Amino acid sequence: MSNSKLAQLKKSVAPFEKSDVKKSIRQILNTIPPFFLLWFLAYQSLSISIWLSLALSVIAAGFVVRIFIIFHDCCHGSFFKNKKANNIVGTITGIITMFPYEKWKREHSIHHATSGNLDKRGIGDVWIMTVDEYVKAPFKERLAYRLYRNPLVMFGLGPAYLFLVSNRFNRKDARKKERLNMYLINVSIVVISILMILIIGWKAFLLIQLPILFVAGSLGIWLFYVQHQFEDSYFEDESEWDYVKAAVDGSSYYKLPKLLQWVTGNIGYHHVHHLSPRVPNYNLEKVHETTPPLQKATTITVGSSLQSIRFRLYDEKKKTFVSFNDVKDLLKSNKDLKMKNRQTSLQGK
Repeated sequence: MSNSKLAQLKKSVAPFEKSDVKKSIRQILNTIPPFFLLWFLAYQSLSISIWLSLALSVIAAGFVVRIFIIFHDCCHGSFFKNKKANNIVGTITGIITMFPYEKWKREHSIHHATSGNLDKRGIGDVWIMTVDEYVKAPFKERLAYRLYRNPLVMFGLGPAYLFLVSNRFNRKDARKKERLNMYLINVSIVVISILMILIIGWKAFLLIQLPILFVAGSLGIWLFYVQHQFEDSYFEDESEWDYVKAAVDGSSYYKLPKLLQWVTGNIGYHHVHHLSPRVPNYNLEKVHETTPPLQKATTITVGSSLQSIRFRLYDEKKKTFVSFNDVKDLLKSNKDLKMKNRQTSLQGK
């Protein structure tokens, strides 16, 4: 697709960028109250069966993901027309999901502005190394990267790191507004947690809240991971990088069953979202269905998305993701070359 057609594609999406107050309020009502109801039922079920309580907690975790999508739209200023309304709802949903509104809004905007740009990685995205970087990296860095990309670490320990560390501290360069918002959300989470523990006890609170956070966190990380980590995803150096191409070619269409599509707030239409972040989540499907060029985006299903687990490194030459096994020979050759150069250096002395 030519640059002019890509630019025209961006313009064609503009009419869908308008939020609808009624739809936004309806989404709040069919998402947040059911979450609290499920939380209450999970607590009540503890006296009947811990497994029933756990099942209800897992369902509640799905609603946390949906609440996060509301939070996410507020960060983009797309959920309401009014900026103040977005900030208020964004902060409230940030407390429920344990995400810092102002900090995440800033980092996520950087993610959108740099997605697929090899020269501007590192903020608001998943750590990706190129084949060349990995081969030349020292052993400690390669080990750290391998641990980071291990599914057990990313989707198992990842939620704990996200909720307890990453989301709880400000960046060094955080502005006053960002810092104050972080303090507000952190204090609110602590106060609410203490009150809940005083009311129902710490065991009951943890038996419900921890599974909810773990499942919701794992699902959230998976969604974020899989929608940019597919075989022919788009990555370019700064000189060749293009915003629209990065959106359409570097973000997938995650075709989910209707129930999961509803739970995840249409975020599977990630190519549409990256093309125009101002489109509310309830308009994403409509944009995809009425814009033929967007229907050509890389489509992945629940089954095919599992293949992304083996995608570890980006090969700039082949323009594709590869596994660690695919670079074993390169790694060995580089090691042999280093050893040869070291021996040559010693002989020279």
